[in-house]
Amino acid sequence: MKIAITSTGMKLEDEVDPRFGRGRYFILFDTDTDKFEVIENTSAQGMGGVGIQSGQIMADKEVKIVLTGSCGPNAFQTLQAAGIKVITGVTGTVQEAIDKFKSGDYKTVSQANASAHSGIKQGKQ
Repeated sequence: MKIAITSTGMKLEDEVDPRFGRGRYFILFDTDTDKFEVIENTSAQGMGGVGIQSGQIMADKEVKIVLTGSCGPNAFQTLQAAGIKVITGVTGTVQEAIDKFKSGDYKTVSQANASAHSGIKQGKQ
């Protein structure tokens, strides 16, 4: 099964990116072969619609489950429409997320856990 994990970098040792639509990278991991592919999220810096665009990338890559920190309503609806399940609240490294997923430690969610446009930095952090 192909799962996608949002990541701050291109390695399994990198941290899970807490944002789905604006996450820097997607690591596509095949749980049957333990092989992975890294995709840069080219839509992450867009002005709008990034959750939808990121969701479409997942559908195009035939991902079955997304692991991320948070997922807004537009992205969630896009993923759900494509039959992709979502797991939110994921932290730690990408490898830790994969291990926890394989152990059955995560449960899919039935709704978004972030508001629309919450991934946009507003003001000084």
